Amino acid sequence: MTRPAEGGIFFPLGSGLPVEVQALRLPPTSKRSIEPRRLQSPVAELPGVGRVTVRRFRDLGVTTVGDLLLHVPYRHEPPARVVSVAALRAGEEATIRVRVQSCAVKTTRKRGLKVLEALVADETAMVRAVWYNQEYLVAAFAERPEILARGTLIQRGGATSFVVKTHEIVGAGSEGLHTVGLVPMYPASGDLSVKTIRTVLGKAAPYARHFVDPLPSALRAARGCLSKADALLAYHFPAALPDARAARERLAFEELLLLQLALLLRRREAQAERSAEPLPSPGALTAAYLDSLPFTPTAAQRRVMSEIDGDLARPVPMRRLLQGDVGSGKTMVAAYALVRAVEAGGQGAVMVPTEVLADQHAARLRAQLAPLGIETRLLKGNQPAADRRDTRDGLARGRVGVVVGTHALIQQGVTFRELRVAVVDEQHRFGVRQRDALVEPPPGRPWPHTLHMTATPIPRTLSLTLYGDLDVSVIDELPPGRTPVQTRLVFPEQRRAMWALVRKELAAGRQAYVVCPLVEESETLQAAAATAVFEELRAGELAGFRVELLHGQLPPAEKQAAMDAFQRGEAAVLVCTTVIEVGVDVPNASIMVIEGARRFGLSQLHQLRGRVGRGAAASRCLLLCDHDDPDALSRLALFARTGDGFKLAEADLRARGEGQLFGERQSGLGDLRVARLLQDRRLLYAARREAVRLLEGDPDLSGPVCLLLAEAVEERFAEVAHWLDKA
Repeated sequence: MTRPAEGGIFFPLGSGLPVEVQALRLPPTSKRSIEPRRLQSPVAELPGVGRVTVRRFRDLGVTTVGDLLLHVPYRHEPPARVVSVAALRAGEEATIRVRVQSCAVKTTRKRGLKVLEALVADETAMVRAVWYNQEYLVAAFAERPEILARGTLIQRGGATSFVVKTHEIVGAGSEGLHTVGLVPMYPASGDLSVKTIRTVLGKAAPYARHFVDPLPSALRAARGCLSKADALLAYHFPAALPDARAARERLAFEELLLLQLALLLRRREAQAERSAEPLPSPGALTAAYLDSLPFTPTAAQRRVMSEIDGDLARPVPMRRLLQGDVGSGKTMVAAYALVRAVEAGGQGAVMVPTEVLADQHAARLRAQLAPLGIETRLLKGNQPAADRRDTRDGLARGRVGVVVGTHALIQQGVTFRELRVAVVDEQHRFGVRQRDALVEPPPGRPWPHTLHMTATPIPRTLSLTLYGDLDVSVIDELPPGRTPVQTRLVFPEQRRAMWALVRKELAAGRQAYVVCPLVEESETLQAAAATAVFEELRAGELAGFRVELLHGQLPPAEKQAAMDAFQRGEAAVLVCTTVIEVGVDVPNASIMVIEGARRFGLSQLHQLRGRVGRGAAASRCLLLCDHDDPDALSRLALFARTGDGFKLAEADLRARGEGQLFGERQSGLGDLRVARLLQDRRLLYAARREAVRLLEGDPDLSGPVCLLLAEAVEERFAEVAHWLDKA
């Protein structure tokens, strides 16, 4: 049964698709008049959309009709039965078609809520319908309209009421859109309701036919894909859940395919424009380095070193991301690449985000490389001017083989005689421009080979998305002898026993970290929190032991003194912020207390936990739970029983969503609109394979089959637009 809605759009009861929209599904022999420019029409041109609504849509990033149609649902409410009032069953969500008989607003005595109560009836019975905090509906119901209402019949204390979730007035132009069949739910704002979005989308639906489908017809046929226009309509107005799922998969695949094409084109562009000096095969110096190691490299380390050797032998710069779990031995592999650079007559550089990490890396590399005759220097902001000048002179003259530094490495005045390998540690903490500033050579000189490293495990789905333009190596094996860290949740009533355990470890000659709560608002507030904990412990639970304080707001000399005292074993406890998250290596530290553990993400907790368990002694990580939130406790319990950083990273991603994926790292790459990395991993891998296949057949995407794809990549991912212009 269908009824006409005002404005010329018809909505069939029991179906999500307006009749006028269904009419857009024309047979293959029909000709469509496609005018993509119509999608640039302002939202204000749609019937009934005023200036206030336009402004509210603009706050959601929606300014044109095309933007609106691409503002897709994040889920669909399951269908509700359309029943008579007499057939309503308590506790079951249903839709009723009724006429308002009378209405009034009441205020609850306890909480002061405004409740609109209306007597509504159909030909079978009457029921009391209830709306909360929608007293403005009194005016709309004054004419006693016929309405469709979706809600649940509630029986409480002998009274029966139909609590309305959403409703619409019959004949108002959107009959059945909000109450019948699958109901799409959209990202909204406080000022712009989901109901308004659905209503305006109903008016925009006829414009969907003007979308140009970038997918080649052969690819659509092979995958059984809907056209883009049909997919958008089926996603916004699905008749059944399988239709919505198929439409979503079609749109997500297109989005992931465009992204993978953009990343692969970016990689090829970099290779075409940049040349590197191929390094000769490993020689005596490299062999001496490997022989000097006090351990045998794991199979995973040997595999990654072989991959690096293959990269270094090519005349294009290595662009490799090395990721591995905490303690997997990434630094050893990085040192191998640096030795290869020096052996070939060049230099190596390591850039790290913090001075604490720079000190750690420099000390470790000096100990490993000095016996080989390789001079390793440190360059950071907190250095005497004479030391900085001497290091810069040594780099320019080639006297310094390896340098470890912070952002000071990319300051004016730092030049290399022959930079052959650059290592960027914790590379996600640097922006694109900062990393390029390190590796970009003077005009006419070859580019260095670059190894990006991260100790933050990245799920494969995320690495294919964020780092699809890099080759990825994973060290998925821990060196033998690493001690598993026992992780426990500690509740307020257990604090005294916890500090007794910490004192016992300290009395046995071990050391402890106390990590202070993460304060998101500012580093200054976080430093204040750490200072308060430091003062409290020094005068209370840990009185009698030397306690040092380390946070990012301390003067450089104080930071260095605190870290040195802890590393030398002179300080028993280091009260700190997340400044020790990566790189700090004190094997004698056997216990870590994390205050306010619920404030940290799983991956960050895993990085912090990696600071203990680095020696032979049994180690513990104690998570202070200062909140009884069930979700937080469940997340911390998962962390306590899971030692695999990649599993934790995936759980973290699942819990918080992708959020803003790209940020400064790849300006121009917008966030994913439809695809979800964990949910769509199968689609992501298929999109990667298809992108490789398409570029193998048409490297420039300039042929008639791929021309629309090239335009879509340029439009959606503007970062490769300049390459497409040249192609």
